[in-house]
Parts: sequence; structure tokens; C-alpha cells
Amino acid sequence: MLAIERRREIIARLTSDGKVIVTELAKDFGVTEETIRRDLEKLDKEGLASKTYGGAISKNASALDLPYNVRESVNVDEKQRIADKIAALIEDGERISVDSSSTALYVIKRIKNKKNLTIITNSVKILIELADKQDWTVLSTGGVLKRGAMSLTGSSAEKMIHSYHVDTAICSCKGLDMTLGITDSNESDSLIKQAMIASAERRILAVDGEKFDKKSFVKVCDASDVDVIVTDSEPSEKWIAFCRENDIGIVY
Repeated sequence: MLAIERRREIIARLTSDGKVIVTELAKDFGVTEETIRRDLEKLDKEGLASKTYGGAISKNASALDLPYNVRESVNVDEKQRIADKIAALIEDGERISVDSSSTALYVIKRIKNKKNLTIITNSVKILIELADKQDWTVLSTGGVLKRGAMSLTGSSAEKMIHSYHVDTAICSCKGLDMTLGITDSNESDSLIKQAMIASAERRILAVDGEKFDKKSFVKVCDASDVDVIVTDSEPSEKWIAFCRENDIGIVY
């Protein structure tokens, strides 16, 4: 395993478990403890972890703009469950916009059996996934490439999204709070999500259970601006009541 691959796996474990231990990592990866310490020092310098005695703890995941290949490998089972639920809500012939979240890619994989869909996306990974899909219309937003995120952003991408009206928008987020609403880690992605939500008849928020009661850096919209929240497990009673009071469907 290359050093960069090992560090990606360490980040994935930090995101899912909140902490890592040097001795355990050294054993799992078959390297020396000193090698793991150097990995953790590098991640600490890059702001992706906080090095501690004997290991490291996660920085606030809701505030981090993690590389796509890291996000794609975190909470895979949860994302697949969310994708299954969203797939059941999609009908043949729909026009759909999807953001560049890793969850959106799982959704696209789950709905590839649907017929005659039109997809608008700023996700490079989704464009590649659908490159050989003959019976779908796939539209790229264009825009500025964010290489680590494998996404397209910027004013031209936003303008393209606003020029269409779709049946369904599917977006994810970094945080969901009753007061602050839906939040994300950076402005460029937040503006894309805002454009998709504003241009859709039905707005679906795909969010795993860890994002509830979390706040990230940039507000996307109020929670009541989406029509359906799809998550991987049963939310708390207060969230079920909140959704009922705000006429938000919730699927889990």
C-alpha cells in the first residue's frame, strides 16, 4: 500500500470512528509505529487530524472539505441504504439534478435501471459513471473543476442549473440543524446546492444520521426548504416532530 493510500484509509477511520491508535494502525497496515506517527504528523499539519499521545482524533468532520476519494469510502453502508430509499422515489422519465456528493453517486448507481431519465449534475464522477448510459440524457453543468472534490462549480455552473426546471433535486450536506438549517463546508458547493434546490419541483435531502444536529460553515437553506429528508436510520422523536410540523417528509 502506498503512503497516500494508507493516509486516506486513516482519514476514513478517523471520520467513522473519531479516533485512531498508533499500535493498531501499525498492525493493520503491516508497517512500523514510526511510519504511522509520520502519517499522523502529516495529517495534523494538513488540518485533517489532531495528533495525540498514542494516536490521533478527528477534527470536526462537518467543517472539513475532505477529498472525494476519502468521502466515497466513509459510511458506505449508510449511503447505500439512503440510495435504496431514494431510488424507490424516482420514476421513469424524471428530470433530476444531483450534486457532487459521494451519496449522490450511490443514488445514481441504484437508479440506473430506470428508463428515460434526464440528469443534470456538477459531479465528474457521475458523468463518468453515466458515460455509457444510452437511454438517458446527461447534462453537465460545466464550470471550474475542483480536482480533489471531483466537482464543477462557479458562476457558469450556477447559471446553467438556473436555466432548467427539474422534477427532483437530490442534494446532501455536512450539517442539519433545526435553527440554522442545512449547511455545508464551503461557499462554492453551497451555491450549487442552492441553485439545484431553487430549480426543482421536489427537493430531496440525502443525509446520514451523523449529520443531524450538526452545523457546518456555510448555510445552504432552511430545513423547511426541502420536501423530503432521506436518512439511514430512525431519527430522534424531536426530529420526527420537527419534520411533521414543517411539512417535511422523512424516509428512513
